[in-house]
Amino acid sequence: MPDIQHGIEVIKNNVKIAPVNPGVYRMLDKDGKVLYVGKAKSIKKRIVAYTHFDRLPDHIKRMVAEVERMEFIIVENEAQALLMENDLIKKLEPKYNILLKDDKTFPHLMINLKEDFPALRKSRGARKDKCKYFGPFASATAVNEVMDIIQKTFRLRSCRDNVFLHRDRPCMLYQIKRCSAPCVQKISREDYHKTVDEVIAFLEGKNTDLKEKWSAQMQAASEALNYEQALVLRDKIKALSSIQSGHNVEYAGIASADVIAAVKYKGMVCVQIFFIRSGQNCGNIPYFPKHVADMSEEEILEAFISSFYAEHEPPKEILVSNELENCAFLENALSTSIHCYQKGNKARLIERAIDNAKASVERKLAESASVEANLFEMQQYFGLPRIPQRIEIYDNSHNQGSYAVGAMVVATPAGFDKKSYRTFNIKYTENTHDDFAMMKEVLVRRFEHMSAENRPDVILLDGGLGQLHAVHEVLASYDLTGITIIAISKGPDRNAGKEFYHILGKESFDLPYRSPIAFYMQNLRDEAHRFAIGTHRKKRAKSIFKSQIDDIEGIGAKRKRDLLNFFGSVEQIKGATLSDLMKVEGISKKIAEKIYNYFHN
Repeated sequence: MPDIQHGIEVIKNNVKIAPVNPGVYRMLDKDGKVLYVGKAKSIKKRIVAYTHFDRLPDHIKRMVAEVERMEFIIVENEAQALLMENDLIKKLEPKYNILLKDDKTFPHLMINLKEDFPALRKSRGARKDKCKYFGPFASATAVNEVMDIIQKTFRLRSCRDNVFLHRDRPCMLYQIKRCSAPCVQKISREDYHKTVDEVIAFLEGKNTDLKEKWSAQMQAASEALNYEQALVLRDKIKALSSIQSGHNVEYAGIASADVIAAVKYKGMVCVQIFFIRSGQNCGNIPYFPKHVADMSEEEILEAFISSFYAEHEPPKEILVSNELENCAFLENALSTSIHCYQKGNKARLIERAIDNAKASVERKLAESASVEANLFEMQQYFGLPRIPQRIEIYDNSHNQGSYAVGAMVVATPAGFDKKSYRTFNIKYTENTHDDFAMMKEVLVRRFEHMSAENRPDVILLDGGLGQLHAVHEVLASYDLTGITIIAISKGPDRNAGKEFYHILGKESFDLPYRSPIAFYMQNLRDEAHRFAIGTHRKKRAKSIFKSQIDDIEGIGAKRKRDLLNFFGSVEQIKGATLSDLMKVEGISKKIAEKIYNYFHN
């Protein structure tokens, strides 16, 4: 048992030398392992709190008892402290920090104001200069819904530049009144840019101003007997009114806010976040952070905000389900306001986030129970020594022997473990039409890097008895203790649900038709197939593009990407003139001449 009093003395000694500046502190145990990483506006004032032992929660008391030494890093301000804390937590994964898996990039809507006729596009990742961004949206579906509204109401183009630059007649979107066809001059540049300004105003929530403006223009057009223009404006006003009537009144007047609720419910913790922009609900997403069993909802919420907004741009306001102890620090670091409302529309939004967090926990528990039931049935049907904790599923993919790849996906009681997925470029198999030989290569390479931590309970192969015997033969020199190898082959008429399963030393069998365990086994095989096909297609596409362009001097990854995004295909690049090539950002006259000469010599 660690010496509690010793830990307190260590912290007291560090209080004497701790800086009063903003920064990050680390607590380490006797082995030098980092126990906790924290941030503070004043490091000295923050760590004094750990010496008031009786006021600390139980999990913090356990941490203090393990502290052997401390380290400090001084930074310029709260924002720098927030970023550094997040980086260190991700790198070190300390035992007492809440860990949030957040490698997700959220989609945005983007308008590139550098273009003569700016298009409305979906965007992820890094931002570009002179582009307007709107969002984030929780999903691609939410983005598509807003894009559909804008196309119906404003008729802004959404096509790629290579399509736009080479059209000689309007496309179908113009015919169904979803585009104003600037590609063939159906609208002037001046009028199109007025439309762009209206779209920006709409996405910024200035709908009332738009309606007043359009009403005045419609009246003027009617008085001038320009009834066609008046009808267009009337349709725009009707469309905008329809959109506004469909919105929840609770979102009205909210320009930019995230609603975040942390809930401990039925033994699980869920953090739910809603994105509200320009009076519109842009979707919501749940998170299930780690290392939170002993944490309060307030601690979880504060840690989530620190981690999440170190990676994502904060809104103007954050609505939270609990009052935060370090609210002022976070507000200064993020340049935003954080509020916990007890009444009014915003309080109802917080309640909705809490309800959704509880519902997400219910779904998670139901999914876990379903997977556990399937794994138990799998143990029974296949005679496994224990309920499998790690299942590896393998598949191959190639195109008439070309671009051959092997793929491994991993399933656990928590679901598919995508971080453990692996791909294998087939290197040593001469005949890539031979699926047996390719599978042998993949499994040998996998077993050479096997450890106690990543040892599977089950290996599932997409194939029949021949595949099963071939794999056992090639793995005969490896220790297969505790590993069950199963092959799954198509049943009569190749019908899904009627597959046969093969295990060495047992008679082949099928599972009850349309039973949960049958569906589960199909899902495992289908995920491996999906992953293998996707990997193969990426390799093929990369190889095709590489063979055409990689040999051109001065063309690196970024220029290749910009060329392809601009022209749409290598064939279009081949046929482009010098002047067309120079329109691509980053392509000078000298580079354009190299590209042109490469394809025309």
